[in-house]
Amino acid sequence: MSQTFDVVVIGAGPAGYVAAIRAAQNGLKTACVDNWKNSDGKHAFGGTCLNAGCIPSKALLESSEMFHKAQHEFAAHGIQVGNATLDVTAMQARKSGIVHGLTGGIAALFKSSNVTGIRGTAKLLRDGTVEVSDFDAPDKTDALIAKHVILAAGSEPVELQALPFDRRDIVDSRGALEFSTVPKRLGVIGGGVIGLELGSVWQRLGSRVTILEAMDNFLFMTDQQIAQTAVREFRKQGLDIRLGAKVTGADKGKSGISVHYGDRDGKHDLEVDKLIVAVGRRPATRNLLQEGTGVKLDPHGFIQVDAECRSGMKNVWAVGDCVRGPMLAHKGSEEGVMVADLIAGKVAEMNYAVIPSIIYTWPEIAWVGRTEEELKKQGIKYKTGTFPFAANGRARAMEAPVGLVKMLADARSDEILGVHIVGPMASEMIAEAVTAMEFRASAEDLQRTIHAHPTLSEAMHEAALAVDKHAIHAINK
Repeated sequence: MSQTFDVVVIGAGPAGYVAAIRAAQNGLKTACVDNWKNSDGKHAFGGTCLNAGCIPSKALLESSEMFHKAQHEFAAHGIQVGNATLDVTAMQARKSGIVHGLTGGIAALFKSSNVTGIRGTAKLLRDGTVEVSDFDAPDKTDALIAKHVILAAGSEPVELQALPFDRRDIVDSRGALEFSTVPKRLGVIGGGVIGLELGSVWQRLGSRVTILEAMDNFLFMTDQQIAQTAVREFRKQGLDIRLGAKVTGADKGKSGISVHYGDRDGKHDLEVDKLIVAVGRRPATRNLLQEGTGVKLDPHGFIQVDAECRSGMKNVWAVGDCVRGPMLAHKGSEEGVMVADLIAGKVAEMNYAVIPSIIYTWPEIAWVGRTEEELKKQGIKYKTGTFPFAANGRARAMEAPVGLVKMLADARSDEILGVHIVGPMASEMIAEAVTAMEFRASAEDLQRTIHAHPTLSEAMHEAALAVDKHAIHAINK
């Protein structure tokens, strides 16, 4: 049996479900096919982000932060709580409830927007038909005929050949969100966004966490002044971050897991009870395409697209983690909106220069635009201004006077080229910088913008002033 649609979207993560809803809003008959399975074998829309990534990790980060505050910070506020105890089962139940509510919300949005949600595994055939294998009976298939197909297959964790996942002791990021008890000794392979966030969760809850990062530079993709500030704070908190540590393998024994790695000082072994492998993600494009479709993959499995996300096959588009660019939910969502509007004949575009990135540790790290290292490499003359949260009244009132805001502006035009934050609520503060850069604002524009007092956003104002050595509440160097 075949069904006909204007648009068929493959994948219901943040890129796919947003594209489907927008296409339906544009008056197009739309279907969205998704094959996500939770650990109980049941289907849920939302992809990795809602089910086993962004949302559950932030739920646990929030819970672990509350536990840490109760143990270490409440007393400074004059609040005595005695010996705080931990109920991991209740914490995991709260996380699951949040996830269930949001994934159920997508099904409701599909219904209200007249999107046909289909459970199953989809494959694009060379004639443009989408073949769908039934979710519960994979041998049973249906055909979807569409004028346009949007590929939003998402991504999956990279598994190391030397450290295969066993789903119990050696786990990926998904497994790390499902521990039923707090590991006494936790190893994390990879000191990027995922490794830091997951390591922070379990360290706050009582684990002795060691992070092994192969790169010599901590958070090489961020502004290094911000990175160095962050790593100092993480180490103060008790995270054992070892740089230049290249893992070669691991052995499981009665006493735990022995992880073998080498660095500039030689070969070492690390004994842990649980091991999280968080060395990156790859596009989930295996078995997505029948041979001969015209959709091309690069050597890493990413679907090759142009600036408007068109693939090499007519009326086939691709968005989100399975195409070039940062693997970020908000990037995928905006690509989905752009493609749905282009299909409907509207004017739409993506500004890839102002996509914010965030690490939800404590302190949080957020940035948009270029780093100081990139500007130096590109030979761009720039000026910079920084402002510490230690000089911000709201941060002190929050017992969080940690980190700084850094702003980079063009030396000639004064246009803001990059903003980098490490500190409290950086994830919320970065939106002001994104908006300013979207409108190609200058540092002076933010200098002349009134910021309420007392707020954390005053640090953004002061950093803009510091670009021209005019900061009020800090010494201008």
